[in-house]
Amino acid sequence: MLTSLAACAAGFLLDFIFGDPVWLYHPVRLIGRLIDFLEEKLRKICGDAPGCLAAAGGALWLITAISSFLVPFLLLGAVQRILPSVRFALECFWCYQIFAARCLAAESRKVYDRLRENDLPGARKAVSMIVGRDTESLSSEGVAKAAVETVAENTSDGVTAPMIYMLIGGAPLGFLYKAVNTMDSMLGYKNERYRYFGRIPARMDDLFNYLPSRITALFMTAAAFLTGMDGKNAWKTYRRDRRKHASPNAAQTESVCAGALDVQLAGDAFYFGKKCEKENIGDPLRPVEAEDIRRAGRLMYVTAVLMLLLLGMVKFFLATGMAGMGGRV
Repeated sequence: MLTSLAACAAGFLLDFIFGDPVWLYHPVRLIGRLIDFLEEKLRKICGDAPGCLAAAGGALWLITAISSFLVPFLLLGAVQRILPSVRFALECFWCYQIFAARCLAAESRKVYDRLRENDLPGARKAVSMIVGRDTESLSSEGVAKAAVETVAENTSDGVTAPMIYMLIGGAPLGFLYKAVNTMDSMLGYKNERYRYFGRIPARMDDLFNYLPSRITALFMTAAAFLTGMDGKNAWKTYRRDRRKHASPNAAQTESVCAGALDVQLAGDAFYFGKKCEKENIGDPLRPVEAEDIRRAGRLMYVTAVLMLLLLGMVKFFLATGMAGMGGRV
């Protein structure tokens, strides 16, 4: 049990220092290729039949999730029998690849830099790389708000949720979570093409993120106090606005971040030229500014460190306690 704790901690540290290893083919790209392959084959079988498409989406989810867990699990087991030290190093490296904190911070920093240089077209282009909405007509405040929202939401999806799963089951469970997340991002659209096929992948992503998003929100509230932000408003806004999103999970951390920064997030946005009406999250106590992007990034890191320390301690005491009980028996 302690091996997964050490590997998770090492992976987080490596991500903080080096960021995403872009020089190496990322395992999540392999998961994406598997999803594409299965979707193509299953759609040929189902045609346009809604029931068959929904079942095919479920089959795709099951095959991808099981494969994403079993492949690293079996590989780690095989290496363990030969060289245990290499097995641990491999799991550390995989945990490093699963974390996305440094990548999220770096991409949002590009938006911040363009805004500081008064390069609005450049800022719009930079933020378009990390959000799904249309960015061509966003104001400077709109660009900053979009970047802050992305950092707030992905604090859970890209950092703390995979951390929780890795603490429980090491890199194999971490890859299973990444597969669930990737299937939602590729198939979970509410449009005609994925209305049925993407239904189960979207629901399963909601399920896998349900507890992690709420745990993260609580730790993010504590992080708001520790970083000198408005912790009281973060808690107030969380309690009031945490359900103001179509997703049951997205507004959990977004509401805390809005309150901590004393700004208003969310609201209406355009996707593929069509207006999507959304509720506002937080109160407009002041306009969103470029510096809020850096503040959101700081909130993300402090939240992640707090979770790693506290949940790591819980895992450590559980593991040593179970070992002690086994010794007495």
